[in-house]
Amino acid sequence: MIDPRFAAVADLLDRFVEEDPAYAGQLCVYLDGAPVLDLAVGQDHAPQAGGFGADDEPPALRREALTGVFSCSKGAGAVVMGLLVQDGVLDLDARVAEYWPEYAAAGKEATTVRQALSHQAGALGVPGGFSLAEYNESERAAAQLAAAPPAWRPGITHAYHGLTIGVLMEELVRRTTGESLQQVYEDRVRSPYGIDFYLGLPEAEEFRYRNVLKPAAAPLPFIDPFGYTGLAFNSTGVFEREDGTAGELLDLPNHRAVRAGGHSSAGGVANARGLARLYAVTSTGVVDDAGSRTEPLFSAETTRLMTEDQVFGADRASGELTAFGIGFMKPAPQNSFGSVWAYGHNGANGSFGWADPAYGLAFGYVPLRGEDNGNLSRNGILGAAVRQARLAATVPRA
Repeated sequence: MIDPRFAAVADLLDRFVEEDPAYAGQLCVYLDGAPVLDLAVGQDHAPQAGGFGADDEPPALRREALTGVFSCSKGAGAVVMGLLVQDGVLDLDARVAEYWPEYAAAGKEATTVRQALSHQAGALGVPGGFSLAEYNESERAAAQLAAAPPAWRPGITHAYHGLTIGVLMEELVRRTTGESLQQVYEDRVRSPYGIDFYLGLPEAEEFRYRNVLKPAAAPLPFIDPFGYTGLAFNSTGVFEREDGTAGELLDLPNHRAVRAGGHSSAGGVANARGLARLYAVTSTGVVDDAGSRTEPLFSAETTRLMTEDQVFGADRASGELTAFGIGFMKPAPQNSFGSVWAYGHNGANGSFGWADPAYGLAFGYVPLRGEDNGNLSRNGILGAAVRQARLAATVPRA
C-alpha cells in the first residue's frame, strides 16, 4: 500500500530495482500509528536452499517474507529493558552486581546498568571468543563474561558491544524476572501487538524465512581478530556453518539454531512491517481494526530514560562518531536517521528500524542481500525521503 503523500519514497524503491535487477527489499512506514507505506520490490535471482521452495524460484520478496535483521535485534531487546525500567524492576543507576553478583569481578564491581546498556562497560568479549552454542544459550556466555576483566575502566569511553550486549541484557532479564528476555518479549510485546519480528522464530513460521545473501559486489571488510572490534565481533571464535565450514557474521541467521534461539544481539528475524510496527507500538501506539489508537507501550518518562543520549563521540574500537541511548542507537553525523528524539537500531545487512516520536514516524527497512549502513546507504536515502515526505504532509497531529 502507498499513501500518496509518500509516493516519492515508493519511487525510490522502484529506482533501486531499475539500477540493480538483483535487488530485493521491503519498506514499511507508520505515521501516527497507521501504515502509510508497506511495500516489497525486486526478486532474488540466486538459487538457495530453504525459503519458499524450489518450485517458487526466483521468488519475489513478498511483504510477508522474513529474514535475518542482525543488530536490529538489539532494539527489540532494548524494548524489553525499557519495560523492566518502567515496571520499577530495573534501576539504570544500580550496579549490575546488585542483580548479578558474579559480575562484581576483575574490575567490574562498580559497573552500572546504565553503562552496561550503553556500550560503556568494556565487556566486549573473552579471549578465544564464544561458541555459537554459548550465544544461543547465553547464560553460558554470561558466566564467562562475568569472570573476565573489562577492556577499559567502565564508564571512561564507549565502543560497540556487537554481540555481548545481548548477553548482558539477557542475563539482567533472567536475574530480575526469572524468565528469558525472549519470553518476556513474546508475552508482552510481539504477541499482543501482532508484530512480525521474532526473537526466536517458531518452527511453524520457518516457511516464510529467506536466507540472508552476501553483498553482490564488495567482500566483507577485514577485522583484526585481536583488536577491539575483533573482540566485539567474536573474531577469534568460530561460527561454523551447518556443513561444518567456518562461517561469517552474515551467515548467522541462516542457521536454524540461531533463528530459533533469537539472541538479542543478532538472532532476530523480521520483515520491514515488523520493524516499523515495533517502533510504532513503543512510540505512538498503533491504530487498531476499530480505528482507535492504542496507548504507546512506553510512557513519556520511559521514552526519555531509554532514548536520551548516554554517550556520543569516537567509538573506542572503530573511531567512528556514534551515539547511544539505553540499548538504542541515536542519530549521529554518519547515521543521521531523525531528530534528536529519534531512536532505533540498524543491522549488519543494512536492515533498520527506528522511531521519531516527535514527528509520529516509525520506519522499517529490510534488504535480502547485505548492504551498507549510513547516510548514503539505501536505508539512509529512504529514511531521508520519508522525513522529507513527512515534512511536506499537512496532517493534523492528534
